[in-house]
Amino acid sequence: MAELRIPLPPKFDSLEDERQHRKQRLAAGFRLFSKFGFEEGVAGHITARDPIEPNTFWVNPFAVPFAHVSVSGLIRVNDTGQVVEGDYAVNEAAFCIHSRVHEARPDVVAAAHSHSTYGRALSALGELLEPITQDVCAFYDDHSLFDDYTGVVTDLEEGKRIARALGENKAVILRNHGLLTAGTTVDSAVWWFITMERSCQVQLLAKAAGKVVHIDLDQAKKTHETVGSELAGWFSFQPLYEKIVREQPDLLD
Repeated sequence: MAELRIPLPPKFDSLEDERQHRKQRLAAGFRLFSKFGFEEGVAGHITARDPIEPNTFWVNPFAVPFAHVSVSGLIRVNDTGQVVEGDYAVNEAAFCIHSRVHEARPDVVAAAHSHSTYGRALSALGELLEPITQDVCAFYDDHSLFDDYTGVVTDLEEGKRIARALGENKAVILRNHGLLTAGTTVDSAVWWFITMERSCQVQLLAKAAGKVVHIDLDQAKKTHETVGSELAGWFSFQPLYEKIVREQPDLLD
């Protein structure tokens, strides 16, 4: 009987190979964000820490549509905001937020933020996600609320405040702004954002329809251990990656 195939996180022969892998996943993340409608003008960014120079990160080129982002078009930014690789400028808010998150969380390889519709809607209520579905339990006792809004983030101190609000969690709801997720892989960070946005949608729909029924908190905690692990986040991203690469192979250029 043939051995059954199960995707497993890759191991790399060199840091150069790991860098290329992260860039491929990052480009795929932008294409998926475009496909799911997470774009709002020039807002939104996903970053990936560089494995060779960890004080730098890869991010989308400013004002380039998510649907046009490819591996070769990504830019690399250092911890002072200087573009050290690439031909485009960096979004100032992307640097102010993500540089502080990466600084505060050495375990974070990638972080994702965009002005998605349902994330913004829930953020306008200043509410956390509630344990009302199996999927949302990925965020049970593992996300926080940044309960403030002081305008477009163009100041490193504001980025530090967001990083503090994130804490050791995988996600933070930025009041009147949107969602931010973080992961130990690009794959998990992107998946957490996608499923968090959908969970915001479900909560808004369910509470508009009537009184929601909460999952027992002990069961929510147990479910979190299954669906909320970094391996689960990585694993859940794999079908999306395979689909988007088949549909849009030019993202790997």
